[in-house]
Amino acid sequence: QVQLVESGGGLVQPGGSLRLSCVASGIIFSWASMGWYRQAPGKQRELVATITRRGSTNYADSVKGRFTISRDNGKNTVYLQMNSLKPEDTAVYYCNADLPTQYWGQGTQVTVSS
Repeated sequence: QVQLVESGGGLVQPGGSLRLSCVASGIIFSWASMGWYRQAPGKQRELVATITRRGSTNYADSVKGRFTISRDNGKNTVYLQMNSLKPEDTAVYYCNADLPTQYWGQGTQVTVSS
C-alpha cells in the first residue's frame, strides 16, 4: 500500500519560514520523481516544485528564489523549504510521487498571515 504522509504545515507570519516533509512508503522511492503541489481555496491545484530521481529540480515562477525542494533517498523523504513566505502562499500543500503512476498525500495546510 502506497502512503505519502506530509507534515510541517502551520501558521506563519509573512516573511517567515516553514519546512514541509513528505515520507513515502510502499514505493521504490529512489525511482520516483517527487513533487509538491498546492491548492488555495477556490483555485485549481498548481505545481510548486519537482525533483527528479537524479536530483534535477523545477520550480513555479512564483516561488523561485524562495522555496527549495530536496530529497533524502535513504529516508524516503522529500522536503520543501519555504522562506520569505507571502500571504499568497496560503494553501493546502500536497506531496506527489510520479512513477509514472501518480500518488498523492492527504495534504498539509500552510497559512501565511499576520
